[in-house]
Amino acid sequence: MKSIRLMLAGVSLLLFCSCGTQVQKESETTCANDSKENAVIENIMSRRSIRKYKPQAVNRDTMQIILNCGINAPNGQNKQSWAIRVVDNPEFINGITEIYKQKNPKAAENPNFKNLFYAPTVVFIANDKSYDLSQIDCGLLGENMILSAWSMGIGSCCLGGPSRFMTSTPEAAEYMKKLDIPEGYDLLYCIAFGYPDEAPAAKPRNAEKVRFID
Repeated sequence: MKSIRLMLAGVSLLLFCSCGTQVQKESETTCANDSKENAVIENIMSRRSIRKYKPQAVNRDTMQIILNCGINAPNGQNKQSWAIRVVDNPEFINGITEIYKQKNPKAAENPNFKNLFYAPTVVFIANDKSYDLSQIDCGLLGENMILSAWSMGIGSCCLGGPSRFMTSTPEAAEYMKKLDIPEGYDLLYCIAFGYPDEAPAAKPRNAEKVRFID
C-alpha cells in the first residue's frame, strides 16, 4: 500500500511539473509574440521624417535590405508596378542641386540647405501609368522601406518636390536620362535616406479624422 501511495505521489508530481513547464512555455511564447508586436508598433510610432543627415551615404548592403523590404510590399495582382532607382553618387546629387539653386536662389541662403534631397542617398520611385492603382503600390513600397530603414537606425523623408522639379525643368533632362526610367512610367516621388543628425519631436495627428461606422 505504501508503495502505491509513493507511486501516485510521483505521478502527481510529474504531472504538476509537466503542466508547469507547459504553462511556462505558453507564457514565454505569448510574451515573445507581444514583444514582437510591440516592437513593430514602437517602430511605427517612433518614426520621424528626417531633414538633417550626416554626410556619409547609407551602406549599400543596408540599402539592399531596405529595398528588399520595399519590393515585398503588398501590391495589386503582384504587378509590382514600380521602377526603383537608387542614387548615392555625390556628383549626381550635387549636380541637380546646382540646377535647383540656379532656379531657386533663395534656397541656397538657408544655412541648413545641403542639397535638393537633404540626404546623401536617394531612392527614386516611378509608377507604371498603364495600371490605375500603381500609385498605391508605390506608396506601400515606400512605407515598407521607410519603416525597415528606421528599425536599423536609418532616417528618411518622403519628397515630392524634387521629382516635380526634375520632370518639369528642361535643364534637369540629363539627370532624368541617367535615371533611365522605363517607357510608360512616371517619376512619382523620391525618398531621402541617411544617418540622422537630428531628433525631431512628433507632430500632432488629428484623431478626429478616424471614425468607426456602425
